[in-house]
Amino acid sequence: MRTKNLSTLTCHVVASYGNTAKHAITAYRTGGERVVGVIEQRWNRSLNASRSQLAAGVARNANAVQARLQQFAQSGLALTSNGAESLVNKMVQLADAGVHSVADNALWLEAKVGTTALTRLSELALPAANAWSRLADQVEDQSAKLVGKIAGKPVRRAAPKRARVAVRKAIKTATATV
Repeated sequence: MRTKNLSTLTCHVVASYGNTAKHAITAYRTGGERVVGVIEQRWNRSLNASRSQLAAGVARNANAVQARLQQFAQSGLALTSNGAESLVNKMVQLADAGVHSVADNALWLEAKVGTTALTRLSELALPAANAWSRLADQVEDQSAKLVGKIAGKPVRRAAPKRARVAVRKAIKTATATV
């Protein structure tokens, strides 16, 4: 395993928790679809049991109302779950950009000040970050298993993105005219 820096591990943890949130959204969507299906089955059973007592127009209208309500419920589930998933994606993207911005600024500050205190501090935090990363992976794996049980099919873990490492950029220096 190659050595990772603090920003890479932090981005990995953020992405892992983003995947865990997506698993929770999938569980919500699947559970909601099941509830809509159960309600439809019970509605149809009740309607079939009382169909002989209803006029043809009333039964037809009841079916139309139930179909429309089911359509609203399914579109509401799709809208909320897709919105939540896009929000999670955006939050992970912003957190990733923020971590890299902080890392770049720390490197820039060290270059300007001529010290390595922030680099040393990040090296001291690496063991804790590694442990946090392993914990995040375990939480993600368990959430995927739970969603697989809920959905009835296994959820594939998202392929990890190649981590972008913060690197020191060449800084232009102004020349003073005397």
